[in-house]
Amino acid sequence: MSEDKGMFPMDRRQALKVMAIAAASPTLAACAPEDGTVDIAAVPAPTSNPLAAGTAWDPDLVAPSIPWERTLTADELESLAVLCDVIIPADERSPSASAVGAPDFIDEWVSAPYPGNERDNVVVRGGLIWLDREAAERFGPGLRFRDLTAEQHRVICDDICYLPDASEGFEAAARFFDKVRDLTSTAFWTTTQGMQDLQYVGNVPLPRWDPPPPEVLRHIGIE
Repeated sequence: MSEDKGMFPMDRRQALKVMAIAAASPTLAACAPEDGTVDIAAVPAPTSNPLAAGTAWDPDLVAPSIPWERTLTADELESLAVLCDVIIPADERSPSASAVGAPDFIDEWVSAPYPGNERDNVVVRGGLIWLDREAAERFGPGLRFRDLTAEQHRVICDDICYLPDASEGFEAAARFFDKVRDLTSTAFWTTTQGMQDLQYVGNVPLPRWDPPPPEVLRHIGIE
């Protein structure tokens, strides 16, 4: 959701960035490039893993292929794209979540033939139906979530954006929003654009790596 009006002390984009940074811990520096710069997209990588069969049970994680059919419909993907962009909209630093393929990532995730992913499929598809029903009930018959204004999106999402504060009857919708928010942030901050937004360069040679300052270490209790 947009950054000019936050529901939390920290806006949603910043909060999600904190989670992404925590998952992407920095590596120690090796030899520095001559000009002191690092291009994420230029980091060399192997093209495949010859030891992997490339199946659902033995995937080639270096050059992955998706051996299962996608299950979300074009209509569901259109609605999902709107919600993804409510969660991470475009700004001066980077494009929106849908622009870097977050709906396709979520479709791949919920279509996977594993019990946890199958449960997520039910949660996501049911949640998209709930959004449209809620849009029609609050703002007029025939309206769908994708038809609403940014402020109307906020009105609905504010009620489901934080499970512990969800009102009675909104718990399932809050779990749906939580799932889509997690998948959207994962999709966004594992793209080149998302890593540039984080200023995270990954496991590449750096000219210098400064450890966390003492006050930060004291704050988290590991001084």
